[in-house]
Amino acid sequence: MAYLNDDLLDLPLQALEDSASQLNICSSEPATYAEATDTYDLGDASTAFTGPGAGDTSGRKTTIDAITDGSVSATSTAVFWALTDGTSTLFATGSLTTSQAVTAGNVFTTTAFDIEIPDAE
Repeated sequence: MAYLNDDLLDLPLQALEDSASQLNICSSEPATYAEATDTYDLGDASTAFTGPGAGDTSGRKTTIDAITDGSVSATSTAVFWALTDGTSTLFATGSLTTSQAVTAGNVFTTTAFDIEIPDAE
């Protein structure tokens, strides 16, 4: 069985925490920073993290804390999230737990969710 020390798995998670300052909600899954913050962008919020820590099933994880005050900038259905630095870099994307209809000028919320790196196998 392969082995990686937890400190090695924590490095990319800590780099994400240190660099990603913005979560965007998007109508489609973005593949670039421009898509996350313009083309598919429906709103954004500042991010906060808890972790890195033990993964739910193995490995290590970081938790993106719940958002209660996201600013909605366009009316549509949010299906994906994107983590960016707010200036030039797209770090990660994923599906929202449940899609949500949003209206420009309103507030969006998300529950806390994890990004997990499994143990080596």
